[in-house]
Amino acid sequence: MDPLYLSTINCICCETPYKTSRVRPSFKKAYSRDSDFCTYYKDEINPDFYVVRVCPTCGYASTENGLSQLTDKQKMQYYEGLGSQWVFRDYGGQRNHSQALDCYKLALLCAQAVDEKDRVIAGILHHIAWLYRYTSNQQQEHRFLGFALDAYICVYETEGDSLNNAKLMFLIGELNRRLGDAKTAVRWFSRVVNDKKIVDAAMIRASREMWQQIRNEHEGNEIYEDEQTAVTAS
Repeated sequence: MDPLYLSTINCICCETPYKTSRVRPSFKKAYSRDSDFCTYYKDEINPDFYVVRVCPTCGYASTENGLSQLTDKQKMQYYEGLGSQWVFRDYGGQRNHSQALDCYKLALLCAQAVDEKDRVIAGILHHIAWLYRYTSNQQQEHRFLGFALDAYICVYETEGDSLNNAKLMFLIGELNRRLGDAKTAVRWFSRVVNDKKIVDAAMIRASREMWQQIRNEHEGNEIYEDEQTAVTAS
């Protein structure tokens, strides 16, 4: 059985139907996952490569979490910024790493052009960082992790009350940790553990574990003593 199957999408920009590939659930066999949820798969087919749908006619790219329709103003913004330069290209078949990266970057440009929600843009930026991680390109990975961190903070400040605060706060802490700001990371992990409104046991446990990792890496550093008490005592 082919691990890929075709799904028909109606473009929300030009309204042209097109086909995009998806990975069958039975082929999504993960063997490892990083602390910021980047997943590694057993087979050559990586489901993350197929998250972005790209219209071959107008070039509008998006994910399932993106807008379900565009206003006339948003369509005009897209065509003025990107669509007018698009040359027919079909990403509907099997994608390699380079093509997947192209699709995500195109989705990022489209999202920015139509003023997508920060949470959608944050997710795209985070996925781009993962794609660079897959090829051990740490410089670009950290660059996009930084962009994703800024976007996640915007999400927390504007949409925090309506989302899973625990996972969002954990991610903000974890990206700070990965970018070398352990002190800020600990503060966010501490908030997850100490916020009585948070009942997400998995995120509370993950926050404690990452704090312990930071503690081990910075043993003897007085900067972290106050936060240590806050996390371990809760």
